[in-house]
Amino acid sequence: MSKQFIGAVDQGTTSSRFLIFDNEGNLVTFHQVELPQSNPQLGWLEHDPLDILNTVLECIDKTIHRFELMGYDVKDIKGIGVTNQRESAVAWNKKTGEPLRNTIVWSDVRTDELVHKLNKRDDAHIVKELAGLDLASYFTAVKIKWMLDNDEQVKEAVKENNACFGTVDSWLIYKLSGGVAHVTDVTNASRTLLMNLKTLQWDDQLLKFFEIPKSGLPKLCSSSEVYGEVKLGISLDGIPIAGCLGDQQAALLGQKCFAEGEAKCTFGTGAFMLFNTGTKPVVSSHGLITTVAFKLGKDEPAVYALEGSMAVAGSSLRWLRDNLRLIKTMEEVSDLAEHVADTGGVYFVTAFSGLFAPYWRDDARGTMIGLTSYTNKHHLARATLESMSFQSRAILDSMNQDAGTPLKVLKVDGGVSNSNIAMQIEADLLGITVHRPSMRETTAFGTAIAAGLAVGVWKSVHELDAVNEKDITTFTPKLTEQEREERYGVWKKAVESSLHWTDDVEDNL
Repeated sequence: MSKQFIGAVDQGTTSSRFLIFDNEGNLVTFHQVELPQSNPQLGWLEHDPLDILNTVLECIDKTIHRFELMGYDVKDIKGIGVTNQRESAVAWNKKTGEPLRNTIVWSDVRTDELVHKLNKRDDAHIVKELAGLDLASYFTAVKIKWMLDNDEQVKEAVKENNACFGTVDSWLIYKLSGGVAHVTDVTNASRTLLMNLKTLQWDDQLLKFFEIPKSGLPKLCSSSEVYGEVKLGISLDGIPIAGCLGDQQAALLGQKCFAEGEAKCTFGTGAFMLFNTGTKPVVSSHGLITTVAFKLGKDEPAVYALEGSMAVAGSSLRWLRDNLRLIKTMEEVSDLAEHVADTGGVYFVTAFSGLFAPYWRDDARGTMIGLTSYTNKHHLARATLESMSFQSRAILDSMNQDAGTPLKVLKVDGGVSNSNIAMQIEADLLGITVHRPSMRETTAFGTAIAAGLAVGVWKSVHELDAVNEKDITTFTPKLTEQEREERYGVWKKAVESSLHWTDDVEDNL
């Protein structure tokens, strides 16, 4: 049988990419473009939706050009999938297809005051009960509500029944399909605060709570089905758009965590640990999120996961580079950290916009403690890497308590996972084995799996059991349990010192 190929749009917080995989799961080629960032005010982060689209189109164009130079035919690409930064909110005009305003990115905290106000309502409990999520600034609904309350163009479009809302996957599929398909999948919808986690439908009570019109929302679909065809006057025209997952769920699928009890952690801009809990949602009592992991077909059952999210991971390395000018490239952090055996007593809580799971404290701010005249840039670099692993440890403890079965192996991916020292620190501070696959484009591969299943490239996920199993790098713990627990105890004190900063300090800025 001649080779078949699947394309994958991977649209992230800081870059866009297009990748092509063959039917044996091998990465054939890709192209990546950095995405411009906008910080109009303190704590705000926005993307221009047209920048999101145009960077994706540039990646498609460059990747296809390279693909054809390699001797392949674009007609052998049987479908494409889309995976995306989650929770970011996009609004556009139904008639013109043009954005109504900039995208409000997932880590933006302008809605903190709104969230506090909503949490004080007598009926606020329905949000957790129906959506499975805490009412926090992280999620999409509060961003859409902020638009409805504060943006005149959005208000006017709603009055005229001419507003479309969605997450980044909805925007991209809408544009790629030539304005035909206004859809989202249940993994992305499970992050909005608007979908009922059990019925997998937009929930009327939640829509009423946030005062968001259902008419502007996308159609809810599974993660693996044909949503439409590419119709944008590009080389991919006519090819089915057949897979859609939020980036972290896509990485869970791409890491082949198909079975209950398997888990992965992706270290990107933020870091996200997901634990497959099977076909029944597990409600966390330890600060985690209950989310849809994937639904691989219209008639297939949804698989759920527990998730712990860290707002800051790779972005802390960018902070060392761009804000402190401590390094010239983010890769230098590993080299610096390897020069010292420990942090010299320094602990760095990277709560630049509060702490996510399992703390959920928007009053926390970045805190570095234990500084002495002995401290140097090597200690700071190592403390920055350790901060990710300490937060991972807090999440892992919560997962073990909620799931009832301690995790023994963690699969890792994302940019920071390329660092051997970072992953050794991860194993040391978690006290479990860490597995890093040789092919680490697992987020894109996850949506390629979903698309490939929908268009018949694969009949079952188990056809992929042998994919990416060679050359796995294994990191095993080297710290004693006593050393690990002592250091984690100090980390907990550091977290306590990072809290309550917004109570007084920011009021006086």
